[in-house]
Amino acid sequence: MAYRTQNAAYDLSLFDEELNYTTAAPKRRKDEEPQKKSKQKQNNRNKVVTLPQDEIDKIRRRKHNPFKLAIGGAAAAVVTFVIGVIIVGQVQLTELNQQIITAEQTLADTESIYIQNQMKVEASLSNAEIEKYATEVLGMTKASNAQKEFVALESGDKAEVSAQQDSNIFTQFFESLSNLWS
Repeated sequence: MAYRTQNAAYDLSLFDEELNYTTAAPKRRKDEEPQKKSKQKQNNRNKVVTLPQDEIDKIRRRKHNPFKLAIGGAAAAVVTFVIGVIIVGQVQLTELNQQIITAEQTLADTESIYIQNQMKVEASLSNAEIEKYATEVLGMTKASNAQKEFVALESGDKAEVSAQQDSNIFTQFFESLSNLWS
């Protein structure tokens, strides 16, 4: 790396295998250079931890617990089922509300038609309409005094009970007394 700072946190040159200082690096003596390079290589090797590929794959591989997967799947199924039941319930409720609204509208229309028909029937059965129909269609007229026949009764209504002929004197006496009272 070309840029070197005093701060060790940003000193990435520690991880380089070979240090190539091409710019303003202080000149060193020839006998110091190989010793420093060998020390830096040893420091670099000690600071970097290397793992075998099998362990790296093992760490990268996610571990799944079958029991937790089963619990999670069952919970997801229950939640899906509950949401489905709620949706189906709402759909049925909406359909029933629509049916109720339609039935109420039909009832209101039917009641209106019934009231109109009742008014037509009452209008057609009025006394004036009946007299008009009788005179125009049937050819009838109102009754006059000449057409009226009066009946007079001289003495009110009487009722007679037929008696048996085989009765004795005592029964005839009681019957005559009862006839007097009636």
